[in-house]
Amino acid sequence: MLEVSSEIRIADEEFQWSFARSGGPGGQNVNKVASKAILHWPVASTSALPEPVKQRFIAFQRKRITKEGEVVINSQRFRDQERNRLDCLEKLREMILQAAVLPKKRKPTKPSRRSRMNRLQDKRQRSGVKALRKTPSGE
Repeated sequence: MLEVSSEIRIADEEFQWSFARSGGPGGQNVNKVASKAILHWPVASTSALPEPVKQRFIAFQRKRITKEGEVVINSQRFRDQERNRLDCLEKLREMILQAAVLPKKRKPTKPSRRSRMNRLQDKRQRSGVKALRKTPSGE
Protein backbone atom coordinates (compact mmCIF):
# COMPACT_ATOMS: atom_id res chain seq x y z
CA MET A 1 0.00 0.00 0.00
CA LEU A 2 1.30 3.44 -0.99
CA GLU A 3 0.59 5.93 1.78
CA VAL A 4 0.76 9.44 0.36
CA SER A 5 -0.76 11.24 3.33
CA SER A 6 -3.04 10.44 6.24
CA GLU A 7 -6.10 10.77 3.95
CA ILE A 8 -4.69 9.31 0.71
CA ARG A 9 -3.75 5.64 0.50
CA ILE A 10 -3.52 3.61 -2.70
CA ALA A 11 -3.79 -0.17 -2.68
CA ASP A 12 -1.05 -2.17 -4.40
CA GLU A 13 -3.70 -3.96 -6.48
CA GLU A 14 -4.31 -0.75 -8.48
CA PHE A 15 -0.76 -0.73 -9.87
CA GLN A 16 0.31 -2.68 -12.93
CA TRP A 17 4.03 -3.23 -13.27
CA SER A 18 6.18 -4.09 -16.25
CA PHE A 19 9.94 -4.39 -16.43
CA ALA A 20 12.41 -3.91 -19.26
CA ARG A 21 16.12 -3.86 -19.85
CA SER A 22 17.65 -0.66 -18.62
CA GLY A 23 20.18 1.49 -20.42
CA GLY A 24 23.29 3.00 -18.92
CA PRO A 25 26.14 1.43 -16.99
CA GLY A 26 25.90 -2.01 -15.50
CA GLY A 27 28.48 -4.16 -17.22
CA GLN A 28 27.48 -7.55 -18.56
CA ASN A 29 24.56 -7.66 -16.13
CA VAL A 30 22.70 -4.94 -18.07
CA ASN A 31 22.16 -7.29 -21.03
CA LYS A 32 20.43 -10.02 -19.08
CA VAL A 33 18.44 -8.39 -16.25
CA ALA A 34 15.24 -6.36 -16.69
CA SER A 35 15.90 -3.69 -14.08
CA LYS A 36 13.91 -0.78 -15.56
CA ALA A 37 10.55 -0.48 -13.77
CA ILE A 38 7.45 0.88 -15.51
CA LEU A 39 4.38 1.72 -13.41
CA HIS A 40 0.88 1.96 -14.92
CA TRP A 41 -1.83 3.40 -12.68
CA PRO A 42 -5.42 4.06 -13.85
CA VAL A 43 -5.84 7.50 -12.28
CA ALA A 44 -9.12 8.20 -14.09
CA SER A 45 -10.90 5.24 -12.50
CA THR A 46 -9.32 5.23 -9.05
CA SER A 47 -11.35 5.87 -5.93
CA ALA A 48 -8.27 6.43 -3.76
CA LEU A 49 -8.02 10.14 -4.62
CA PRO A 50 -10.61 12.75 -3.67
CA GLU A 51 -12.21 14.29 -6.78
CA PRO A 52 -10.57 17.77 -6.53
CA VAL A 53 -7.12 16.20 -6.05
CA LYS A 54 -7.76 13.86 -8.98
CA GLN A 55 -8.72 16.78 -11.25
CA ARG A 56 -5.60 18.77 -10.27
CA PHE A 57 -3.43 15.65 -10.72
CA ILE A 58 -4.80 15.10 -14.24
CA ALA A 59 -4.27 18.78 -15.06
CA PHE A 60 -0.67 18.81 -13.78
CA GLN A 61 0.36 15.48 -15.31
CA ARG A 62 -1.57 15.54 -18.60
CA LYS A 63 1.56 14.69 -20.62
CA ARG A 64 2.09 11.47 -18.65
CA ILE A 65 -1.52 10.28 -18.90
CA THR A 66 -2.60 8.03 -21.77
CA LYS A 67 -5.91 8.21 -23.64
CA GLU A 68 -7.21 5.42 -21.39
CA GLY A 69 -6.67 7.62 -18.31
CA GLU A 70 -3.60 5.75 -17.10
CA VAL A 71 -0.50 7.48 -15.74
CA VAL A 72 2.82 5.91 -16.81
CA ILE A 73 5.96 6.39 -14.71
CA ASN A 74 9.28 4.69 -15.30
CA SER A 75 12.58 4.54 -13.48
CA GLN A 76 15.97 3.20 -14.47
CA ARG A 77 18.09 5.18 -12.04
CA PHE A 78 19.31 2.15 -10.08
CA ARG A 79 20.82 -1.17 -11.15
CA ASP A 80 18.29 -3.39 -9.41
CA GLN A 81 14.60 -3.80 -10.11
CA GLU A 82 13.30 -3.36 -6.57
CA ARG A 83 14.95 0.02 -6.02
CA ASN A 84 13.63 1.23 -9.39
CA ARG A 85 10.15 0.03 -8.41
CA LEU A 86 10.36 1.99 -5.14
CA ASP A 87 11.63 5.01 -7.08
CA CYS A 88 8.53 4.88 -9.32
CA LEU A 89 6.30 4.82 -6.24
CA GLU A 90 8.19 7.76 -4.75
CA LYS A 91 7.77 9.75 -7.99
CA LEU A 92 4.04 9.02 -7.95
CA ARG A 93 3.83 10.05 -4.29
CA GLU A 94 5.53 13.40 -5.07
CA MET A 95 3.11 14.04 -7.96
CA ILE A 96 0.08 13.34 -5.79
CA LEU A 97 1.40 15.56 -2.98
CA GLN A 98 1.86 18.37 -5.50
CA ALA A 99 -1.76 17.95 -6.65
CA ALA A 100 -3.04 17.72 -3.07
CA VAL A 101 -1.91 21.25 -2.22
CA LEU A 102 -4.75 23.72 -2.60
CA PRO A 103 -3.79 26.71 -4.77
CA LYS A 104 -3.88 30.01 -2.92
CA LYS A 105 -6.78 32.24 -3.80
CA ARG A 106 -5.67 35.44 -5.52
CA LYS A 107 -6.68 38.66 -3.83
CA PRO A 108 -7.38 41.31 -6.47
CA THR A 109 -5.49 44.53 -5.81
CA LYS A 110 -5.59 48.02 -7.27
CA PRO A 111 -2.60 50.17 -8.19
CA SER A 112 -1.98 52.94 -5.70
CA ARG A 113 -2.88 56.54 -6.48
CA ARG A 114 0.81 57.49 -6.55
CA SER A 115 1.66 54.77 -9.08
CA ARG A 116 -1.24 55.89 -11.34
CA MET A 117 -0.01 59.51 -11.17
CA ASN A 118 3.57 58.45 -11.96
CA ARG A 119 2.41 56.43 -14.95
CA LEU A 120 0.43 59.34 -16.39
CA GLN A 121 3.30 61.76 -15.77
CA ASP A 122 5.71 59.41 -17.59
CA LYS A 123 3.26 59.16 -20.50
CA ARG A 124 3.04 62.96 -20.74
CA GLN A 125 6.82 63.29 -20.65
CA ARG A 126 7.29 60.61 -23.33
CA SER A 127 4.63 62.24 -25.49
CA GLY A 128 6.48 65.58 -25.22
CA VAL A 129 9.76 63.96 -26.29
CA LYS A 130 8.10 62.45 -29.34
CA ALA A 131 6.34 65.71 -30.19
CA LEU A 132 9.72 67.48 -30.36
CA ARG A 133 10.88 65.05 -33.05
CA LYS A 134 8.24 66.25 -35.53
CA THR A 135 9.29 68.69 -38.20
CA PRO A 136 7.59 72.06 -37.94
CA SER A 137 4.72 72.55 -40.36
CA GLY A 138 5.41 74.94 -43.28
CA GLU A 139 3.07 77.81 -42.39
